[in-house]
Amino acid sequence: MRGVEFAELAAFAAIAEQRSFSKAAAHLGLGRSTLSQMLRALEERLGIRLLNRTTRSVSLTEAGARLLRRVRPALGELTSAVDEVRDERDQPTGLLRLVVQPPVADFLVGPILARFMSQYPGVRADVSVVKMPADIIKDGFDAGIRFGEQIERDMIAMRVTSEARFLVVASPDYLARHPAPKAPRDLRHHDCIRNRLPNGTIFGWQFEKNCKAVQSNVSGRLIVDHIDLSIRAVLDGIGLAYLLYDYVSKPIADGLLVPLMEDWSPRMSGFFLYYSSRRQLSGPLQAFIAFMKVEAKRRGLSRSIPRSRIYPNYRLVGAGRRHK
Repeated sequence: MRGVEFAELAAFAAIAEQRSFSKAAAHLGLGRSTLSQMLRALEERLGIRLLNRTTRSVSLTEAGARLLRRVRPALGELTSAVDEVRDERDQPTGLLRLVVQPPVADFLVGPILARFMSQYPGVRADVSVVKMPADIIKDGFDAGIRFGEQIERDMIAMRVTSEARFLVVASPDYLARHPAPKAPRDLRHHDCIRNRLPNGTIFGWQFEKNCKAVQSNVSGRLIVDHIDLSIRAVLDGIGLAYLLYDYVSKPIADGLLVPLMEDWSPRMSGFFLYYSSRRQLSGPLQAFIAFMKVEAKRRGLSRSIPRSRIYPNYRLVGAGRRHK
């Protein structure tokens, strides 16, 4: 059945049930003349009169009554099917697979999961936390969240956090025994707690001042591959640590850690939700995107920034690809 034939049958059924062209037109949101033309076209196509109409009344012919008995259930089923699809759009169901980096799991996804799943009770969430950038298409994820510098050009990206920055921190106890570094060159005199990435490389300590980027080759007695262990070590005064500010904002506020060399602290684009520009978006993913847009607006964040402004000096050494 062609779309125009379906529309004509729906118009016929509405007129027959309402017994009025004007009421049927209001019910369907169409003009009265348009409805009349649709009924006339249907009768001409079938070669039979379906309705008797006068200026005062509308009634079914015998053929029209037979057609209505057959058409009404089918139209009802089609209407129900369309309503179900619309309901799924408004209340999506299914699985949402996300891959996020550890900071995002701690500072963003964890705190909002309960609200998201309460708002969309039909959605099931499968969240993987990985340190290294993941290939969401190859690995079967719907979307991911990671640093803007690491997102491929063919992805659609939406900002979900403000700028990120790394800084050097130390405990008051450590600083009581060692002079505080003022510049990257001073780090060679300090015990630096370094972090090993899953690919085996050591995460680089990078700094920036007056638009000049500096890579510092630090050394120290301790290398870890778990961020909580790194934080524990710096709190215990083992040495200096180079960490994302969000990880240590509370210990800094509580006076347990001291930020150092803040004028050398490099800034990054922050974290972005990203997904393929070549895939049809599932209902759960559309729901998550809409939810994160509201979250971003609540935080006063810009949805996106030009790729040319995604901090070209910062290379995330050992941590994956960046924008160019």
